Amino acid sequence: MLTLDIFGFKALWSPYFLSILIALLVGYFLITIKFRSKFNDSEPLTRKQAVYFVLCISLLYTIKGSPLDLMGHLMFYIHATTMILLVFLVAPLFVLGIPPWLWRKVLSLKIVKPIFNLVTKPILALLLFNGLFSLYHIPVIFDNVMQNGFFHAGYSILLFSSAVCLWWSLICPLPELKGITGLKKVGYLFINGILLTPSCALIIFADHSFYATYSDPNVWGRVMSLCVGSSTFEGLNLSGPQLFSSMSLVDDQQLGGVIMKVLQEIIFAFVLGHVFFEWYRKDQAESEAELNKTLKPTLVE
Repeated sequence: MLTLDIFGFKALWSPYFLSILIALLVGYFLITIKFRSKFNDSEPLTRKQAVYFVLCISLLYTIKGSPLDLMGHLMFYIHATTMILLVFLVAPLFVLGIPPWLWRKVLSLKIVKPIFNLVTKPILALLLFNGLFSLYHIPVIFDNVMQNGFFHAGYSILLFSSAVCLWWSLICPLPELKGITGLKKVGYLFINGILLTPSCALIIFADHSFYATYSDPNVWGRVMSLCVGSSTFEGLNLSGPQLFSSMSLVDDQQLGGVIMKVLQEIIFAFVLGHVFFEWYRKDQAESEAELNKTLKPTLVE
């Protein structure tokens, strides 16, 4: 079985992408700390916000810049894992990592505000994200996206943006833009889980390989040429991804579907626990306030 080392350092660790992310991280701290005073109504960067954003960038590099990205072109279950982490972990970290005052500055732009207000409406955000997610896993769309660098980058950005819209209603950092509250969040997550199920189930229970990206040597070759460079790939004389894994194509595909559903359920379960605790704490505080209001006249008498 071959190892990933044959593709070289550049293909494995994406130094150019890493440079872009480092520049983005530096720009983030310059804006939120050094040049914050140049913005009206700005607030000091909190430790929590900084940690969220650093985690967001670190995970983004792990998913799209480390050897995991290359492995995703060899094994579908790796690709499925990174896709779920991108939309259900990196996206909410991004929302929480941007300080509220900076969100206000961005959303105050005339070209941004009406579009953002529209696509973050809960029902539309649900339909938009799940529609894009389901379309992506239709074989003909998946294979064509994977074979075109422009389409692949564009669809990834579009899917990530729709994930940000999806999470906005749940974790909106701006009090004045009220997202859904209380038990409505539970329903929101429940509906989203239902809408994701058909795509995962179709992949899990399939008895044959759907994607030419992993089963057709010619299609796989074009995909890999985009990933590692045509000159590098042609010099290796490889016949298919099976050279790097002993797992059958169907098992790989089914495992990918299981991982997508299980990871989504784990993340949603964590969020549901947080939502329930938040709702319970608020309910208790309101009950105590009501009780104190009732007892106060009695104590005065």
